[in-house]
Amino acid sequence: MRVLAAMSGGVDSAVAAARAVAAGHEVVGVHLALARTRDALRSGSRGCCSREDAADAARAADMLEIPYYVWDLSEEFARDVVDDFVAAYAAGETPNPCLRCNEKIKFAAVLDRALALGFDAVCTGHYARLDADAPDGPELRRSADDDKDQSYVLAVLRADQLRHAMFPIGDTPKPVIRDEAAALGLRVAGKPDSHDICFIPTGDTQGFLSERLGERPGEIVDSTGEVLGTHSGVHGFTVGQRKGLGIDRPAADGRPRYVLGIEPVSGTVRVGSDAALDVSTIEARTPVWSSGTAPDGPFSAVAQVRAHGGIAPCEVVPVDDGLRVELSEPLRGVAPGQAVAFYRPDAGGDVVLGSATITATA
Repeated sequence: MRVLAAMSGGVDSAVAAARAVAAGHEVVGVHLALARTRDALRSGSRGCCSREDAADAARAADMLEIPYYVWDLSEEFARDVVDDFVAAYAAGETPNPCLRCNEKIKFAAVLDRALALGFDAVCTGHYARLDADAPDGPELRRSADDDKDQSYVLAVLRADQLRHAMFPIGDTPKPVIRDEAAALGLRVAGKPDSHDICFIPTGDTQGFLSERLGERPGEIVDSTGEVLGTHSGVHGFTVGQRKGLGIDRPAADGRPRYVLGIEPVSGTVRVGSDAALDVSTIEARTPVWSSGTAPDGPFSAVAQVRAHGGIAPCEVVPVDDGLRVELSEPLRGVAPGQAVAFYRPDAGGDVVLGSATITATA
């Protein structure tokens, strides 16, 4: 097969490309230039699209003796990921930009261009397993390395996208990947993993949002409606948040308060006890099914609402405008804007069924 290997400059994508080469595929490496300003240097594990990352990707491609190109997708990334991220926070939601990047950039913009150029698949360094030829449609599974599993952020992919995807390292623990990179002579073998939000290298999400949204004053109220304080914008809060609320007195019972809800129109942030964070029902929109076929009627599944953790058995009920998810046990910190991913309940809940975007909880 002709394979386009997306090479970020990290160890995972480099080894994924190396395995595609070893499997006998005709591989071409491509580095995605996503940041509009790429002059800044990388700081440890923060940031992306730096000069170091591009250079590391180029060196890895040279070691593997494969052609290498840089594709500038900064305009698409700014529109579909960064602007979407800002708009979601302005609407009182909690988005996942990694999930949106996989959906809109790596397996939409990149895959579309790759197929147009005659490639058969796009190869990435995601930690997930994939059987694109399963009898009932593509079967996406959790990674063999539970700590690195990225199936949740890939659960937004459609069946037609999964049929042209390759995740060569999903069956291998991360330490083994580093050893393999070292054995191949790849200089990225010991490079730190990236974390946090790639386009906010400072880690100051609130500052990033404030620069773009400005001040939007509102009130912080408790469950009785009492005003406890004010804030400069709902974009500074997310459901489940405990620190940085700016409340100058403790709750009556002396326990910490948490953000329970955000009302962007009125600018109200509701706070209360941690017990009030329990969620038993999730409403969600725009479901995507990994096999390409929507389930016929209600079905049992395992729901996951965060990249790592937030897992519970559930019953999923199709409704006119999306899905209703009835959890068998409550989850906490579930916010509109997040994705809920569904896994098949048998075989340890490894197989992804699909996902949807959370709109409300109860």
